[in-house]
Amino acid sequence: MPLAPHEPESLADYLETMSRAVFTAGMGAAVIDRKWAGTVEAFEGFDPATVAAYTPADVERLLGDDRIVRNRKKVEATVHNAGELMVVDREFGGIRPYLDSFADTSDLIADLHRRFRFLGESVARMFLYTVAFREKEQEAWAREHFGEAAMRRHGH
Repeated sequence: MPLAPHEPESLADYLETMSRAVFTAGMGAAVIDRKWAGTVEAFEGFDPATVAAYTPADVERLLGDDRIVRNRKKVEATVHNAGELMVVDREFGGIRPYLDSFADTSDLIADLHRRFRFLGESVARMFLYTVAFREKEQEAWAREHFGEAAMRRHGH
């Protein structure tokens, strides 16, 4: 389950939030929680320009870093997503205006899936909930899919 909803203050905050959703997918949240501080360090604070410029050698370096969950697809997705966040930021004048440009959440989720790697419906909804985008709608979806007990375990 996601962290408590919050309004990201920078593009790096959006990338970190998106990446945390990506890395949490299919993993126990406790594993990600334990490794997250090291993950932030390994990805240099999730600065989008820095991460987007990572080379294949940087990816290999990260895959050898035991501070992170060493999943090639998730590491490569983070690099791709950094670049795509910068594109969206330029196109829409920010990530929040991009999110707000969709009247229908299902259309937004489809666009997130098209633009970003590793953002299927569940991960996209986790990201949207965590960035406080229509959080009541995302919370209702999470309750339906994960159950009331899982939501209570995570303080929601």
